[in-house]
Amino acid sequence: MTATLSSECNCSPGRSPTTPHDATVVPAIISIIFTGAIFGFFYAWVCSTMWAFDDADPRVAIEAMQAVNSGVRNAAFFPAFFLTPLTLFAAAASARRDNSTQATRYFLAAGLVYIIGGLVLTMAIHVPLNEELADMVVPASVEDAETMWTEYSKEWQRWNITRTVASGISLIFASLGLVSISRQRRPIR
Repeated sequence: MTATLSSECNCSPGRSPTTPHDATVVPAIISIIFTGAIFGFFYAWVCSTMWAFDDADPRVAIEAMQAVNSGVRNAAFFPAFFLTPLTLFAAAASARRDNSTQATRYFLAAGLVYIIGGLVLTMAIHVPLNEELADMVVPASVEDAETMWTEYSKEWQRWNITRTVASGISLIFASLGLVSISRQRRPIR
């Protein structure tokens, strides 16, 4: 009986058919970690960094943002920003192999929302704004710097809130995918 149940559920010998497969759960958890990391990165800009820059001398804000933008391209940022959709699609593929249709849909939705609302939006809006700011010379005049910073900050923050919300929605979808995987397995009576 155990061998039959194990082969039917594709479980390792001794594993319960009521336990989700590690091959499905592990990619799901990894995708949640990556999605949570990028959501947290964007969220920190919403609720602290840009507010602090807006309160600072605009000349200091411009220089600080130029420094941040040149430093953000690093090995710690790369995985969360660029690999998040891959982890979500890997989780979707694992869920599909495990016949978790609902989970597959959640992970696919999470990946698509992040690609459009996080990755593409950043490349289309934030990168050009940041490159434009990088090429600017910080004005000596506080008034000129204030005008420059206000125009940049207003546009940058509007779209950052959008990508933060998109990343948050992706995180919710990925979490629902994991919940769906765990609910799919019911004890055999």
